[in-house]
This record gives sequence, C-alpha cells and structure tokens, in this order.
Amino acid sequence: SKPVLNWQLLRRAAPFCAVALLLGGLAWLWQDGWFGRQAEALRLAALQGTGDLGLRIEEVYVEGRNRTEGKTILSRLGLALGDPILAVDPATARAELESLPWIKSASVERQLPGTVFIRLQERQPLALWQQQGVIRVIDLEGQVIPGIEPRRFAHLPLVVGKDAPAHAAKLIAVMNSEPELRNRVTAAVRVAGRRWNIQIEGRIDVRLPEDNAAAAWAQLARIERQQGVLSRDVIVVDLRLPDRLGVRTDREMEPSDEAEIKGEST
Repeated sequence: SKPVLNWQLLRRAAPFCAVALLLGGLAWLWQDGWFGRQAEALRLAALQGTGDLGLRIEEVYVEGRNRTEGKTILSRLGLALGDPILAVDPATARAELESLPWIKSASVERQLPGTVFIRLQERQPLALWQQQGVIRVIDLEGQVIPGIEPRRFAHLPLVVGKDAPAHAAKLIAVMNSEPELRNRVTAAVRVAGRRWNIQIEGRIDVRLPEDNAAAAWAQLARIERQQGVLSRDVIVVDLRLPDRLGVRTDREMEPSDEAEIKGEST
C-alpha cells in the first residue's frame, strides 16, 4: 500500500523548520562577518555624513613637540586634512602617541568643527647608560628611551651599573653643581648599589661617599681650584672619609680597589 502523508504533522513542524532555517542563516552570516561589515559600513556612512555637514579636520595643532617629527604623529594617528573629525577617537589616539619613543604622555582633543588639538610631554634625555656592553639613552626618570641612537647623544654623561639609571638624576645634579669639574667627567660607575666612582679625564677615579656626596664633590672642586690636585700624577682620589681626602699616585692598586673602579660589587 502507498504511504500516507501526515499533513497535520507537517503543518505543525513547518514553523519550527522555518525558525531553524532562519537561525542557521543568521549563524552563517555572523560567522561570515556580514553583520560586522554592515555595522562598519553604517558607521563610515554616518561619519561621512558628519563630514558633509562641515565636521572635517582642517587643522592639527600640536603643543609640546620638540623631538617627535610632525609627520610621524600624523602617520601614527592616520590623520589627514579633510577627514571626518568625529572619526578621531581621543583615547585610541593618545595610546598610539604614547607608544612613540620620545613621548612620555599625550592628550588629544577634538575641537569642533575642525581642529584636532594634541598636547605632548616628551621625555628629556639625561644620560647614556652602559650595561653589559650595551649603551642606551635614559630619561630624567631613569627609563630607557627605546629606539634612540646613542651616538646622537655622545655629549651626555655616561653612567655604568645595573642600578645606575635609578640614581643617575641625583648624581648628575651633584656633578652639575660644579660645572668646571663636571666638564672633566668621563663616566660615573655605580658601586655595589650604594655609591659612585667618578672617572675624571679617563685616568682618575674619584670615590664618592655613600652619604652626602654633594659636600664631597664641592670639597674636591674647592681643593682643585686651590691646589690643582687633579693635574698631578694622581690615579685615585678617595672622598669617602669626611675628615680627610685620600690621594693615590701608586699605580699598583690592590685587587679590591681595582674591582671597585670597574664597578663590581665589593
């Protein structure tokens, strides 16, 4: 006998099948990214509409820029005159700018109808830092400025030692208090995480004390002006004792002294 279709059952199942097909189609469109593309197209169309109303970038004003090139800023943000200004997201733009080597902090404002205002705080190079044979440029806070060629800043003081960057600003302020003496400094070596050895003219090691280094440095400058001690056959000047200044001309130094001069832990 021939099979008999259950029309009543089919009628009941039809809505469920339609819903299943609809959900399956929606799932396929979601996985294909169709919804995302449509949403992005609507967003771009809306932004273009705001541009047609006159809300377009007519000027990009940057305050605080010294070392960062203007074209680098525009390229990083993807800004071009005539673009819809509402397409600029201040938070995203700020994060992009702060990823540039010289920029410490940034703020970005949309000043309608057509100005993008950018305020920058750039890093200030403080010194060259040598660690394990590699030289880097550090800023006032002791942070490495990435991607910067050290040879461009050969005029900066050289500090050596693992923890030298964290203490470099204070030391350099001390050295700058006596400009004539500071101009003769070749390098500063951090010793045992406690104090500094200052190299003068590449041949004399000045051993600063752990405490009150500024007073010791001023004392050395005063004695140099009066007696010219650094112009003699001197290889070590020891300022670690507050009541006297030790001077060595003997080139046969004990191993412990030699280790300190090289910046090793003692």
